[in-house]
Parts: sequence; structure tokens; C-alpha cells
Amino acid sequence: MPRVNVRPAPRATSREEIVDAAIRVIDRDGPRPSMDDIAREAHITKPRLYRQFADKADLYTEIGNRMAKSAAAAAGNDLTLMLQPPRIALGRVLAGYADSILKHPNVFRFLGQAQATQQADGSVLQFDLGRAAAGRFAKQARDIAESLPIDPAGIDYLSRAVVGVVVATTDLWLGDTGRPAPERTAEFVDQATEFVWGLIDGFLRRQGISADPDTPIFTTLAAVDRADRTAG
Repeated sequence: MPRVNVRPAPRATSREEIVDAAIRVIDRDGPRPSMDDIAREAHITKPRLYRQFADKADLYTEIGNRMAKSAAAAAGNDLTLMLQPPRIALGRVLAGYADSILKHPNVFRFLGQAQATQQADGSVLQFDLGRAAAGRFAKQARDIAESLPIDPAGIDYLSRAVVGVVVATTDLWLGDTGRPAPERTAEFVDQATEFVWGLIDGFLRRQGISADPDTPIFTTLAAVDRADRTAG
């Protein structure tokens, strides 16, 4: 029988690999990539790209998630942060966030611009990084509140306020050029830390909890829990 050469089916390119390719394109070429450029960098056709992502907003959200995970990984896990004084813990989180921006300034410029992008057909791209980031923050805060004497009511408002402050102070740090000033990174982290702590402190005070920013928050809340049990 004649030998038949059967070509193996091409390996499917994952969503993660496409996000990797998109970040490389944006880092290299600037904050206005085309989907054609991203597909080419991922060594796939544009139709294959759209088999992995429903639309541009889907891809952009994944790029935003990747940057958020990068910042979170640099900051440490939730338990590590809970066992540290709030001022130090927030400083770690925001320093990790700032480091991610310094490594990928074009990506953060891209994400900021993408939220206001109008499509060729006149529609506006539905993409809200602030809402997504606030949702992640709120989920983490609720997970913590479940095991501690914290009423979760108002956490959604606190989360949006925290994200709003971070976005606004980031915009000031980036300046008109949209590029971070490395020499002002420490100032940005310090200022953002104090503003974010002010919001969290206000939230806790409304629940009758007085927290010291230089004492681990877990220690403070454990003491409140013991006092409540004794009073009960």
C-alpha cells in the first residue's frame, strides 16, 4: 500500500499564549496594537485568535488580569499581608503594582486608553478595568471578613473608592507623557499608601474598630473578636 503522510493537526494556541504575544507587541510597538499584529506575534491567524477571545474587550480584560496578577504576586499572599502592619502591607502591594507599571509602561497606557476606545462602527468598547479590579478587591475583602469581626456591608463601596484613589494617583505619577517617573516611584507608593489606608481606616472606624496602621490588622481584629466574645 502506498504510504500516506498525514500532517498532525496544528496545536491550539491558548489564551495565555495570546496574552503573552499581545504584551510583547505592546511593549515593543506602543499602546495602539492591532489585532493583526497580535495574531502575527502569536503565529496564528486572526480568525483563530477570535476563536479564543469573543472580542477585543475579552482580550483586553485578560491583559488587565495578567497585570493585576503580576502586581499581586510581587506583593505576597493574603495571609502574609494580614500578618503585617497595614502601612507596610499596603506599601508592598502598591510597590508591586508600581513595579509592574515600570516593567510594562506601554501596557498600562494601552489599558487606560482602551477603556475609551470607539469602534469603527461607532460603538464604544465595553471595558472597565476599574470595575474588574474593584471586584477582585471586594472578593478578597469578603473572604477576610468571613473569619473576622467585620461587617461586609459597604465593602463594594470601599473597593471602588480604593481603586479610584489608586487610579487617580497613578495618573498623577504617570504625568502628561503617560510614562512613569522612576525617581518619583517611592513618593507615589508613600502617598497612595496613606490615601488607601485612610479609606480602610474610615471603613473600620464606622464599625467601631480603631486600627493602628503600624500594628498587624489581624492582631487588631483578633483583639476585637476576643472583646466581643467576653462581652457576650
